[in-house]
Amino acid sequence: MGFRRRIADLWQPWQTDHALLAIPLGLIVAITVVDVLVPGDIHLGPLLIVAPAITPWFAGPWLTGLVGALAVVAQAIIAVLRDPNELFSTNHQVQIAALALLSLVIVIFSRQREHRMRQLEQVRSVSEATQRVVLPPLPHRLGPLRIASAYRAADDEALIGGDLYAATRTGNGARLLIGDVRGKGMTAISDASVIMGSFRDAAHRSATLAELAGVLEESICRHLVEHAPHSEADELYEQFVTVLMLDIPDEDPVARMINCGHPPPLLLHKHHVTALYPRHTEPPLGMCDLPRTGLTIDPLVFEGDDTLLLYTDGIIEARSSDGTFYPLAERVAQWTDSGPEALLDHIRTDLTAYVGGQLNDDAAAVAIQRSPRLAPGHQLRKMVHLTGSPDHAD
Repeated sequence: MGFRRRIADLWQPWQTDHALLAIPLGLIVAITVVDVLVPGDIHLGPLLIVAPAITPWFAGPWLTGLVGALAVVAQAIIAVLRDPNELFSTNHQVQIAALALLSLVIVIFSRQREHRMRQLEQVRSVSEATQRVVLPPLPHRLGPLRIASAYRAADDEALIGGDLYAATRTGNGARLLIGDVRGKGMTAISDASVIMGSFRDAAHRSATLAELAGVLEESICRHLVEHAPHSEADELYEQFVTVLMLDIPDEDPVARMINCGHPPPLLLHKHHVTALYPRHTEPPLGMCDLPRTGLTIDPLVFEGDDTLLLYTDGIIEARSSDGTFYPLAERVAQWTDSGPEALLDHIRTDLTAYVGGQLNDDAAAVAIQRSPRLAPGHQLRKMVHLTGSPDHAD
C-alpha cells in the first residue's frame, strides 16, 4: 500500500508537468507552420526561443534542454522548407547558433533554479522540524477540554515567529499558556522557546500559577542577560514577553488565570461573549528591573459547553484597508455555537478577508471548550462576577 502511494505521489506531478509540456511544443509547431506559410520577407523563427524560455516554470533542465533542441531543429526545418539553400546562409546560421546559445543559457538557469528549489525544500523541512520542536501542536483533548490552536506568521515564508502557546496535564487538571514575545525574527523565536521550555518543565512542579509565573520570569530574565551581555540596559528593558496562563481543574468549574500584560481572553457562554479583564494589570515577563509586588490570580467560571478564546495582539491589531482594527469580540459573537476547530476556522477566514490577505504581525489563537459534564452532585461553590470583585483563589 505504501509503495502504491509513493508511485501515485510521483505520478501526479509527472502527469501535470508533461501536460504543460504541450504548451512549448505547441508553440514550436505553430511558429514553424506560420513562418513557412507567411511571405518570405517575414521571419518568425526568432520567436522559437519562447518555447524553451517558458519550460523551466514547470519542468527541469532535462526537459528544458529537449525543448531547446526541438526549437533549434524547428529553426533548421524552417530554413529548409523556405529554400534548402538558405540553411547554409549566414542569416539562418546566425539564427540557429543564437537559438542554441540562448537555449543553453536557459538550461543552465533551469539547473540553478532546480538546485535552489532543493535548497529551499531542505530549509522548509528544517523549519517544519523546528516548528514541531519549538511550537508543537496542542493536543485536541486534555481531560474534559477540547482544544484547537492556530498560528499564522506575518512572514509568508516563515512557519513560526514570536507568538507561543503550550498546554499540559497536571494531575486533575490542565494548565495552558499563550504569549507574545516583543519583536520578530530569530531573537523572538529564541525567547519564545525559552518560555515554552520552562513552562513544560515547571508546570508539573509548581503548586500555583503564581509560582509558575515566577519560574518563567526567572528563566526569561536569565536568558536575556546571558544572551545579551553587552546590551544596554534600555535594550534589555525593551525585551519582554506578554503571557496569559490558565489553571483549569477537571471537575471544578472555577478556573484560575494570571495575565501578565496579555490581551484578555474571551469567554463564550450561552451566546454571549465577555472579555475577561484582570483585576490588576501585571507587567509582562522579562522586565527584570521592575520589582514585582506579587501576582494577582483571577478566578473565573468556566462551565460545561463554555469556550475560552485565547489570542495574541496580532489578531486584534490587524487593520482593514481603512485602518480599522479587527473587532474580534464582535465577530466571535456570530460563532458562539461553533466547536473549537470551527471557531478558529471562522476567525482565520474572516481575518484574512478583513485585512486583505496579509498580516503585519504574527497571530496565534487557542480555543478551549469544556465538555458538558461535571462530577455528580457537584454544586458551584463560588460565583465569580466578571464585573465585580471575584474572590481570591490559590
